Parts: sequence; structure tokens; C-alpha cells
Amino acid sequence: MSSLERVLYVEDDPDIREIATLALSDVGGLDVHVCESGERALKEIDAFAPQLILLDVMMPDMDGPETLQALRGQGSVTVKTAVAFMTAKVHPDEVARYKALGVETVISKPFDPMTLADEVRRIWAHFNG
Repeated sequence: MSSLERVLYVEDDPDIREIATLALSDVGGLDVHVCESGERALKEIDAFAPQLILLDVMMPDMDGPETLQALRGQGSVTVKTAVAFMTAKVHPDEVARYKALGVETVISKPFDPMTLADEVRRIWAHFNG
């Protein structure tokens, strides 16, 4: 199994984006490409070729599920790409609905910046298990 190196992170909130980027790159040592919208992710994903995608669920214009569907539609998300949603809505019914869309898991917000990279690596390991 290859190790996780490249993570695409799609999040509209600038404060959360900054914290997560620090957590994943500075603390976790991952190569992180950040997009502030689903539309931008659609334009930039192929050049970055992420191994794992973290998608905020609630974003204006194009939410996480819509972004995932669009990325799959353009062929940017394949069976070799792990995807996780990040959201504060982690009621079991919501999580089940998200998993039914084909994501590996749901990361709860607020997240712990000191353990986020480890959590993402566990998701990657499980995906490739």
C-alpha cells in the first residue's frame, strides 16, 4: 500500500480552512491543496491528483454531496480516490445518508487539529485495507 501524501481539502469557511491546513500540512506533513468551493475543486483537482478528498458538507452554491457527484461525473474521483465528508451534522441518520453516497467516513466538526492528520491517515489505511 502506498502512503498517503496528497489531500484535497474543500471548505468554504476561511478560519476552518486555515486550521485544517495547518493540522494536515504543518502537523501532519501532508501535501494539501485547498479549495474554497466545489466549483474551484472541479477546476483544480486533476492537476493535483489527490489520493484523498476531504469535503465540507455545507457550502454555498455547491454543497459537499453535489461536489462529490460533479467530481465523479467528470472522472476526477475514481474507485482509487478515498473521500470523507467533514461536518458538524453527525447524527447517525445523516452519517448513514452520507455513507450511502459512497464516502469512506464522516469527520466530525469541530475536529482536533493535533489528531486530524492521524485520523485522515487511518481513513486512508482503511480505504486501502
